[in-house]
Amino acid sequence: MPSLPLTGSCQCGAIRYRISRAPLMIYNCHCTNCQKISGSAFSTPMAVMEDSFQITQGDPERLEWASDVGSVRFGLFCGDCGNRIAHGQAPTRGVLSVRSGTLDDTSWIIPVGDIWTTSAQSWTEMSPQRLQYARQPEDYAALFAAFSGLGLFAV
Repeated sequence: MPSLPLTGSCQCGAIRYRISRAPLMIYNCHCTNCQKISGSAFSTPMAVMEDSFQITQGDPERLEWASDVGSVRFGLFCGDCGNRIAHGQAPTRGVLSVRSGTLDDTSWIIPVGDIWTTSAQSWTEMSPQRLQYARQPEDYAALFAAFSGLGLFAV
C-alpha cells in the first residue's frame, strides 16, 4: 500500500517532486500525443489535484501543444534528461496528469481504464476488467469511482 506523500523524480534526478494528497485515478492513455511523448504505445498518467503537486528540487522546463481534441496542454519536463514529469491544461482545470512511471515507488500502480482506444496500437492488449473509452471521456466519475474502489488510500 502506498503512503503519502508520494515522491518522484525525472530519470537523472535533477527534478524531484512531492504529491501530498491521494491521486484521483490512474489510467492508460492511447492518444497519438501520448504515443509520441512516451515513445511507446501508451502512457499511464496519474491524475492529481494541482495544488497537491510540488516541485521540491530543480526547475522544470515547460512545453505547450494542442491535444487530439484541440485543447491547449502543457508538459513539465527535465531540461537535462528530457524526462516528462507532468501534464496539465491551459488554462488550468486544477488537475495534473503525473507520469506514474516517474514515482519513486511504482509497485502499487493499477490503471483502472483505457482512453483513446480508437488510436491504440493494434497489438496492444487491454484488460476487459478496465473501463474503456474510444476517445476522451466527457465525465471521469466512473474512473474516479473505480480507482477509489481499489482502496489504495485511506479516505
